[in-house]
Amino acid sequence: MMAEEPVLYTFTDGVARIRLNRPEVGNAMSGDVARGIAHAVDAIASEPGARAVVLCANGRHFSAGGDIGEFVRDRERLAQSIGDGLLLFNRALAKLARLPIPIVTALNGPVAGGGIGLALTADLIVAAESARFRSGYSGIGLSPDCGTSFFLVRALGATRAKELMFTNRSLSAADALAYGLVNRVVPDAELEHATDALVADLKALPRGSLAAIKTLVGEISDGLYERTIARERELMIENAAGADVLEGIAAFAARRAPVFA
Repeated sequence: MMAEEPVLYTFTDGVARIRLNRPEVGNAMSGDVARGIAHAVDAIASEPGARAVVLCANGRHFSAGGDIGEFVRDRERLAQSIGDGLLLFNRALAKLARLPIPIVTALNGPVAGGGIGLALTADLIVAAESARFRSGYSGIGLSPDCGTSFFLVRALGATRAKELMFTNRSLSAADALAYGLVNRVVPDAELEHATDALVADLKALPRGSLAAIKTLVGEISDGLYERTIARERELMIENAAGADVLEGIAAFAARRAPVFA
């Protein structure tokens, strides 16, 4: 694939890699990113030799979350634009989560907003020491999307999840490990090697056994993930139609503090 594509997909020796490729904007998630992930997931689902998936990113950030530049451009029809984008994204994420093979996120740096939901769609997460989690939603008047609320509550519990989403405080890789949000933390220079070693271990295990484990753990949620991302979309559309989000994205773009109504 061409280097300028926003999402790069490769499949080698049973391992599918979905790599975010917008480092110049912190791998912010746009409509093109949603389409790229959807195409990659479709390709994996049709590949009988797939044994594992790696989610990763180029640059210093895993993902800054939603593309604020795209929000500014679409501000006259923001609610509709966000609603349409999330419809595609939610379908891709739900299909990704249902894949009967292990998914590993290589978290190479800071992650925010919907990027958190994407990263946590994985079964296992290897985080670089530079990784940071920051919600960001309330800072621009929006609400969670891409499964972020579902995964944070499941991993952290309601109290810590609400604190993280209310206050937008940054959660370090070490804290994320202590809270059970990630599985391993390694020096930045060792992230790729540590991820590859974990994937090699997973590939050596029986595929049917891993698929059954994923099914059992997934069924405990009893469809809650799909219901949650659908509800996230509804509330995101509702918030995007309000005045506070226009002030929030304008302030973000101007690098000033927002003044909410």
